Amino acid sequence: MAEVTPSTLKAHLVQRLREAILSGRYKPGDRLNESLIAREFKISRIPVREALFQLQEAGLVMNLERRGMFVTQLSKEDVQKINSVRIILETEALKLARARMTPELAATLTAQLNEIEGWNGTLAEAAALDLEFHRTIWAGAGNDYLVRVLDSLATVLFAHKTLEHVSHELRKWRLNHHRALLDVVLSPRELDIQEAVVMHLQMAYPEPERFSSLAVLALNPPARLKRQRRASVKFQAPIVQSARDKRAALGK
Repeated sequence: MAEVTPSTLKAHLVQRLREAILSGRYKPGDRLNESLIAREFKISRIPVREALFQLQEAGLVMNLERRGMFVTQLSKEDVQKINSVRIILETEALKLARARMTPELAATLTAQLNEIEGWNGTLAEAAALDLEFHRTIWAGAGNDYLVRVLDSLATVLFAHKTLEHVSHELRKWRLNHHRALLDVVLSPRELDIQEAVVMHLQMAYPEPERFSSLAVLALNPPARLKRQRRASVKFQAPIVQSARDKRAALGK
């Protein structure tokens, strides 16, 4: 260890800690004690602190004030709140990307999608491919501030999802639903992008729209929609009963 240069030492430590987190040795919510890690690797606490900060930037570690560094853990409600904001921002990003679409961007996204659908590696690699595809679309929106906000939200969310130890088959099934997003972005027709985003998120998360206006409208639709629903029920085609059903209803 003593012969390793400081920069290489940090990279080595980041890799070892990342592997320990992704393998489940350190579980979501576990505290990452600098002193214990430093003793384990027989190094000072400074490179440990730097490695943990780098893992924090990657979303795998969270810095809780006055408590220290912990492996990322989000509650179901945290995930739903993040996704509710993401629906709004990612819908805007996809709309802008579609309006600004170029042959080069379309080719890049298609190549990334082919790589996603051909994935057969680790769960961490799947998460990286997934995030790269979304980031390419966001970048295509042409608004750096929009990209930064989405990136800050998605980094911890994707890291949280990576720490969810699901089967290879389930991960592959989730990845294969990215083609619907690409079809919407590349389509010359005005398809409903928000609906596509919600459906995409529903493939991996329960109720991603729970804390958005979509859920509020579903529970409390405006008067106009209520009138439309009542009208649709009023003018539904009558149900034709068979002779046997009529006899059953009369108790015969």
